Amino acid sequence: MMLRLPSMRKSISAIHSPQVVQVKTFFDCIPCFVRQTLDSIRMVTDDEVVHERVLREVLRAASEMDLRESPPAMGHRIHRIMRDVSGQVDPYRAMKDRFNRAAMALYPALKARVAASAHRLETAVRLAMAGNVIDLAIYTDLDESHVLDAVDQAVAEPFNGDIDAFAGAVDHAKRILYLADNAGEIVFDRVLIEELPRTRVTVAVRGMPIINDATMADAQAVGLTERVEVIDNGADVPGTILRECSEAFRERFAAADLIIAKGQGNYETLSETGKDIFFILKAKCPVIARDIGCQVGSLVLRRSRPTEACSTGFGPRSE
Repeated sequence: MMLRLPSMRKSISAIHSPQVVQVKTFFDCIPCFVRQTLDSIRMVTDDEVVHERVLREVLRAASEMDLRESPPAMGHRIHRIMRDVSGQVDPYRAMKDRFNRAAMALYPALKARVAASAHRLETAVRLAMAGNVIDLAIYTDLDESHVLDAVDQAVAEPFNGDIDAFAGAVDHAKRILYLADNAGEIVFDRVLIEELPRTRVTVAVRGMPIINDATMADAQAVGLTERVEVIDNGADVPGTILRECSEAFRERFAAADLIIAKGQGNYETLSETGKDIFFILKAKCPVIARDIGCQVGSLVLRRSRPTEACSTGFGPRSE
């Protein structure tokens, strides 16, 4: 059962779906929106006129945002503005390719760690947590040394969660939906997925480019499509806002009896959807850490169980 801080949750029934509750956007999130905007547009162009135009449009959108929505909803708007102004469909493509290659270079060593472990599933989960450090929305100066440090941390430090409950849920699940997060990180996910009953696992990636989130091209690049079924969710949101996803994905989501969701964006958008979800992440933000009840930097395996008060009401899809 999740520990909840009453001040951290608020129904968004006045907005879209009366049956979905999300982590809301806090004032502390606004500076992150601005930083992410500048970091992203500077990757695309050196033209300060374009920088100013994008920044002004994002500030305008932020001023009009309903703060009862989750941060990934604003991230969705930010990157659509940037793409519209710059004309760049996938500005993080080169970075995604770089981290896919770097993670694949680590893949044999990661597999060896699991093979040598007396607790293979736990080690694979820890490595999946380590991979969550590959988040260019948070760590703009990330390099391969940070990933290696994250691996060392993940295998050595305690984590926040119940690995036995996770193992039991995996054993009993007939349909497992694994929600991937970032490029590069999906190599670490592959290591975990190869410890699961793969005939019962479907992996979902983003439908379109958004920050460094993994798409089908990334899943193919790291060999994931050769191991399990991979689908896309039809959306360009840095999380999983169900109303934005395709009908086909929502049907898969509803049919799954266990969902494994990677990263903060999926936690922010799905933590109370009424499904049996295990969130695997590194708590990289004070707001998320406070909501979970852990320290920034903690490794987290958090279960969100179905309740009678919540169900997977999706609401109409936004166009």
